[in-house]
Amino acid sequence: MGINLDKLSRKELLELRDQVDKALENAEARERQEALLAAEKAAAAYGFSLSDLASQPTRSGKGSKAKAKYRNPADPAQTWTGRGRKPKWVHEALKAGADISDLEI
Repeated sequence: MGINLDKLSRKELLELRDQVDKALENAEARERQEALLAAEKAAAAYGFSLSDLASQPTRSGKGSKAKAKYRNPADPAQTWTGRGRKPKWVHEALKAGADISDLEI
C-alpha cells in the first residue's frame, strides 16, 4: 500500500479515516460470520447445534447458595450454612452452654 499520508490534506485524511472505519466494520462483520460458521461446524461435529449449547446452563464464578446447616432453636427462620462469620445467635447459644451439634438441622 503506497499512500503517503504526509502529502494528504486534512479533508482527504478525514475521508480516508471514514473509509477505514467502514472497512473495519465490514471486516468485523465478515469475521463474525466466519466465526459463527466455524462454531456451528464444530458443534455439529459433536452432534449439537449452537442453540443446543447456548441453552445449557453454565456455572458462573459464583455457585449456588449453600444449604443451611444450623438453625436457631429460638427462631427457626434464622439459619446458618456454617460458612463465614458465626451469627450472633450462634455465639449466644454457645455462650449459654449449647453445643454446636445441638444447632444442626
